[in-house]
Amino acid sequence: MAETFKEEVREGMLYEKRPKGKVKCRVCPRLCVIAEGKMGICKTRKNIGGKCYTMTYGKVVSVAVDPIEKKPLFHFHPGTKVLSLGSLGCNMRCIHCQNWQIAHAGADEGGDQLRTLAPEKLPGISKQNDCAGVAWTYNEPTIWLEYCLDGAKVCHEEGLYTVFVTNGYITMEALDVIAPHLDAYRVDIKGFRAETYKFLAKISEVKPMFEAAAAAKKKYGCHVEIVTNVIPTVNDDEETLRNIASWIAGELGVKTPWHVTRFHPYLELSHLPATPIETLERAIDIGHQEGLKFVYIGNVPGHEAENTICPNCRRLVVRRDGYIIEKSMVREGYCAYCGEELNIIQAMADEES
Repeated sequence: MAETFKEEVREGMLYEKRPKGKVKCRVCPRLCVIAEGKMGICKTRKNIGGKCYTMTYGKVVSVAVDPIEKKPLFHFHPGTKVLSLGSLGCNMRCIHCQNWQIAHAGADEGGDQLRTLAPEKLPGISKQNDCAGVAWTYNEPTIWLEYCLDGAKVCHEEGLYTVFVTNGYITMEALDVIAPHLDAYRVDIKGFRAETYKFLAKISEVKPMFEAAAAAKKKYGCHVEIVTNVIPTVNDDEETLRNIASWIAGELGVKTPWHVTRFHPYLELSHLPATPIETLERAIDIGHQEGLKFVYIGNVPGHEAENTICPNCRRLVVRRDGYIIEKSMVREGYCAYCGEELNIIQAMADEES
C-alpha cells in the first residue's frame, strides 16, 4: 500500500519564530518552544534553521482496513470499512498506551518501519479495498496536521468520509484548520480532573479536550463520539463518571454515544486489575441517569451493551457481535419501528441495505 520511505520534510503550518533562532509550535496546547536542531515533545516537529518542520508528512507506519465500529464509531456509517492510517509520535505520554511502540517513538526512530504514502493516493487505495472513508488513528493525528489536511481534502473530493481518532489535545487554531474537512471526531476523554490527565497522560490541563470536542460538534458539524477507558482506582469513581456523562449530555447532546471501555493491565499500569464488568455496567447506569440515550460497553465481546436500543420504543435496532452488525432496523437514521431519530449517520447505500 505504501512506497519505500524516502527522507523528506515539510514546513509546518502553525508556528511562530522566537528570539535566538527558536520556534514556537501552535498545533497542540503544549505550545513547545523548540531550539535549533531540537524536536518538540511529540517528537515529530523539528527546528531546522529557525523554521518548524513536520518530520512525518506522508510517512506511515500502520495502514489497515478496519470496520468503522473498531474506532469505535457506532453511529457513523455503520457496517462500512475504513482505511486506517497511523504514523509515529504523540503529544501525550499515556502510561497505559496500547500503541506505545509507535506513539512514544519519534520521527528519527522509525527506521525501516516508515513508508511513504502520498495523500493523493488515499482515495484510490480506499476504493480498491472497498472502504467508504479514511481514518487517521493509531497514533495522535493532531501532530500529523498537514498530512491529514491534504488527505482529507482529496478524500472529500472523491466522496469519501474522513475521521479523526484523537486524544483531543489540539489548539483551537489547529482545529479551525482541520475540522472543516472532517466528518467524524472520535475523542478520548480520560477523566474530568487535571490530576487524572497529569497522572495518565503527562499533561496538566483538561480544558482543551472538552473545548475542542464541543467546537467540532457545534461549530463544524462533525459527528462526535466519546470514549472513556475506565481504569480501576484512576477514573472509575462515581464523581468522575457522572461529570463526564453530564458534560456529554449538556455540551454534545443526550444522543451522543459514550463508549465506556474495559481497561486491561498494560505498560506502566500492568499492576492494576482489568476493569470489573460491574464497574462498566455502573457507568452505563450513571450515563443514563445523566440523560444519555446511548452508552456502550467496549472490550467485552458479547455483552448486550454492544447493541443499540431505541430510546423511545425500547426495541433493539442494532445488534452487534464485536465489530459485526448482525441486525439493523435503522432507516435514514431513524428507528424503523417507531420513527425515533437515533443520531445515526448512514449513506444511501447503507439505508437501502
